[in-house]
Amino acid sequence: MDYKNAGVDIEAGYASVELMKEHVKKTFRPEVLGGIGGFSGAFSLSKIKDMEDPVLLSGTDGCGTKVKVAFLLDKHDTIGIDCVAMCVNDVACAGGEPLFFLDYIACGKNYPEKIATIVKGVAEGCMQAGCALVGGETAEHPGLMPEDEYDLAGFSVGVVEKRDLITGKDIKPGDALIGIASSGVHSNGFSLVRKVFEMTKDSLNTYYEELGTTLGEALIAPTKIYVKALKSVKDAGVKIKGCSHITGGGFYENIPRMLPDGALASVIKSSYEVPAIFKMMQKKGNITEEMMYNTFNMGVGMVLCVDAADADATIEAIKAAGEDAFALGVIKAGEKGVEIC
Repeated sequence: MDYKNAGVDIEAGYASVELMKEHVKKTFRPEVLGGIGGFSGAFSLSKIKDMEDPVLLSGTDGCGTKVKVAFLLDKHDTIGIDCVAMCVNDVACAGGEPLFFLDYIACGKNYPEKIATIVKGVAEGCMQAGCALVGGETAEHPGLMPEDEYDLAGFSVGVVEKRDLITGKDIKPGDALIGIASSGVHSNGFSLVRKVFEMTKDSLNTYYEELGTTLGEALIAPTKIYVKALKSVKDAGVKIKGCSHITGGGFYENIPRMLPDGALASVIKSSYEVPAIFKMMQKKGNITEEMMYNTFNMGVGMVLCVDAADADATIEAIKAAGEDAFALGVIKAGEKGVEIC
């Protein structure tokens, strides 16, 4: 008896590392020290020493049950973008610059080419965010997970000047809410998605005119990474008072996280077009509108709060970074929370 007969292929692990190296190297920033495959990732803090009052930020998350869609489509090159997005967007929400990222892949069986494809997506996400992929772990779990399945999670560290932290404390009535468009469902609510739609290859490969694509392509679309868009707003001289990453819990849970007491976020539904995938899901699943806004991003991946006088400049800066943005609503005086009207 040996480890391989017990279900863990060490040689496959070595092969995975070799295959992913080319993707990982593309993410390296000048601060990365050493190569790939060490016991830890080394990242120089020399630039941070020049900051006045640096604050480290961190974020960790996974892709949830969206990986089930990847399994059925046998498409594994974008799920890593989702993993990075879920972490770095949270760091960016506080005004931070993501510095580096680590991933963790648990799998039933290590298929080197598949693992390398997943990491290729992670590397792409890191490049979109401007952070370095400095390490990770691939754990083979025979007997615990089916051989053809995996789970993916990650962890990011960023930095911000303390004076530039986005805390929401200065939000006041009259401030503007700006929405940044999502690419679709992103990486939240898939447990409900999988109850609404039949999760088979035939169903996912069905083309829908209203989607302009197959159902599977609409669902697997990777989560948008908003790091560069938020940096563009900052570089335009706009002070972001509050920022919410619309993830699990939708509008009702996430927008209040940026609000101080006495601030009510009033979201105007007609301010933008809700993407077809959400309309289709609501109709097919007979889901109430309140539940939709309490579960999904409904086409808005990030919500910013700025002074009303900065609304136009904020939208222009976001569009200059390649993302779509729109006036979403306004802050009113009232009990801390959200109204959608």
